[in-house]
This record gives sequence, structure tokens and C-alpha cells, in this order.
Amino acid sequence: MTHLLRIDEPPRVAPGGFALFALGFRPFYLLASVFAALSVPLWALQFSGLLGQPYLAAPIWHAHEMLFGFTLAVIVGFLFTAGRNWTNLPTPTGWKLAALAALWIAARVLVLTPYALAAAVANVAFPLAAAISLALPFVKAGSRRNYFFIGLLVLLALAAGCVHLAQFGVAMVPGWLGIQVALDVVLFILAVMGGRVIPMFTNNGVPGAGASRNVWAERAALGGVLALLAADVVGLHGWPLAALAAAAGAAHAWRWALWRPWRTLRAPLVWVLHLAYLWVPVHLLLRVLAEAGWLMPSLATHALTVGAVGGLVIGMMTRTARGHTGRPLHADRFEVACYLLVAAAAAVRVLLPLIAPAQIVHAALASALLWSAGFGLYAVRYWPALSRPRLDGRPG
Repeated sequence: MTHLLRIDEPPRVAPGGFALFALGFRPFYLLASVFAALSVPLWALQFSGLLGQPYLAAPIWHAHEMLFGFTLAVIVGFLFTAGRNWTNLPTPTGWKLAALAALWIAARVLVLTPYALAAAVANVAFPLAAAISLALPFVKAGSRRNYFFIGLLVLLALAAGCVHLAQFGVAMVPGWLGIQVALDVVLFILAVMGGRVIPMFTNNGVPGAGASRNVWAERAALGGVLALLAADVVGLHGWPLAALAAAAGAAHAWRWALWRPWRTLRAPLVWVLHLAYLWVPVHLLLRVLAEAGWLMPSLATHALTVGAVGGLVIGMMTRTARGHTGRPLHADRFEVACYLLVAAAAAVRVLLPLIAPAQIVHAALASALLWSAGFGLYAVRYWPALSRPRLDGRPG
């Protein structure tokens, strides 16, 4: 039986050794950042026809890969890392973690090939494998409050399957339904984790900040996202969907204000999370306006994906990587540059077309460059930390 590393065991590698597969965040943060930096140029090459005729063509490839590639990799890396702390039981490490990373890579490559069935299997298998890997320690530890993460990963697998079945012409629903369901699931995961960590990080990182939580704000914010998910599954549109989005947006704005974001301006590791979460109510407001026919739905989508997802991902990847590699919880100029580049990518992609709709192509191109620069800088900066053992000699 393969021996699994326990929390209280001493590290098995020398301080100068290789530790990329010592804990879940390491390979998946690195893969996600590299993929984020390269995927937009790949999308441009695919759109131009230079990559031939792959299985998934733009723009659905772009949406699919940002969700089931980039975002899912970060979610899995975070959950594997946090899950070990929540249960005090091991999550995949070593060859098991390497195998999961290889499956993720295979899924990214296969969607660029004509091998449709293999691509579909790999993309559905990865979130299912991650769900099983989390279910084992969660169930063993009786961590019932976290069981829903297993269900969300399974739901993401179903959403990916919906996209691929639609491509095969088997499903009677459009592939974009799977994309929208995945967007809602990701929004719910962000809302749950944001509510857990942002107030805590705020009070820990900014003494006297007074970030607080209100039970009614929590219920309204999370319930509103679940209501939107249900509405999207059944195909609700028009004023009923707009009303749900408006109510959810108000709840998330209330929740965000309770965290006292204006008191975090001197703490980059904290303000980056607040700035990113602000895009959640903005996304929901833009969904309202899109349902009214006043703007393009893609602006609401990019407020979520570039603004909220991008900002929270870059903020959490720097903070958790620092903490879990034994480094001080302090953002240096490189990390602040990453934050500003990703924040600028969101502002340019969403706000410029709102002000000058004719500039949407230029906005998309400028945003892509900013996004690639921000995550590329993270990958270069954090490769040594992610691939080497912790500075304090502890496992993980």
C-alpha cells in the first residue's frame, strides 16, 4: 500500500530538493498561471486558423478552457491544500498528484486536436477524479460542512459533459448551457470561499479593520447565486432573471461593504481580494442590464471571469503560496504588479466597451496582453517557490 504523508511527519526532501508534487497547490497554481499567460495567444492562433481545425473551435474553446482549464485547476489546487487543513488527513501528493496534473494537461491538449471523444473523456474525468480525491478525506474525517464541494466538482463535470455532448450533436441542449452552469458554479465557489477567507484575512492583516459577517447577508448572497443557477438550468430569461440577478447583486454589495474594504488600502495582500470581490455585484448588475437588452452579455461574463475570478485567483495564489511555502505574508513589488496588471485587464475589458462600444476589439486585445503579463509574471516569479520545499522545512 502506498504510504501517504501525514501532517505531523518530517519532510522527506532536503531543503534544496524538488517539491512540485508535495501538495496540491504547487503543480496546479503553476500550471494555471502558465496556461493563463499562454491561452489567450493560443485562442488568437486558433481564431486565425493557424492551428488547423481542432475539436473545440473559438469562441467556445476560449470559454471552455478558461472555466474547465484555468479556473478549475486553481479550484482543485486550493481545495486539495485547504482540504488537508480542514480534515488533518492527506490529499493527493506524489505520483497521485502528478497523475492528476497529467490528466489536466491531457485535457488541455486534446481539445486542440480532432480527437473529440478522448477530449470529452479527459475533461469530464478530471473534475470527477478531483471530487473522489476530496471525498476520501472528507468522508473519513466526517467533514460534512465541506461535502458540498464534492457535489460542485461533480456538477462541473456534468457541465463539461454538456458542452461535449452538444458538440457531438447528442444532447438536445446548446453547449453554452454547460458554460453558463459552470459560470454559476464558479461564482458560488467564489462566494463561499470569499465569505470564509476575506473577512478573516482582513482582520488578521489589518488590525482594527472590523470586517464582519451578517447571517442574513450570507444567506441572501449565497441563496441568490443558487437561485440564478437554478434559473439558468431551466432557461429562465427576461425580467424574472433580471430580478433574481438584481437581488443577488444587492446582497453581495451589502456583504462586501460589511468587510470594510476601505480600511485595507495599505495591505496589498488584502485589498486585492476586496477589489476582486467587488466585481461580483458588478457582474450581477451587468446581467440585469444585459437581460434588459442594454448591453452585450459578454460584458457581464467578463466582469465575472476577468474581474472576480482573475482578481481572486491572483490574490489567493500569491497569499496561499507564500503561506504554504513558509514565506512571510507580505506582497512585494512583483506581486503588486501582478495585481495591478490583472485588475487593469478587467477594467479595460469591461469598462472601456461600456464607455466606447466601438472600441471592444481594442479593449479585448489590450486586456489579453495585460492578463497574460500578470499571470506570466506570477509563473516566472513563483516557479522556484512552487517547485522547492518549504523554507521552514515543514512538509507540504
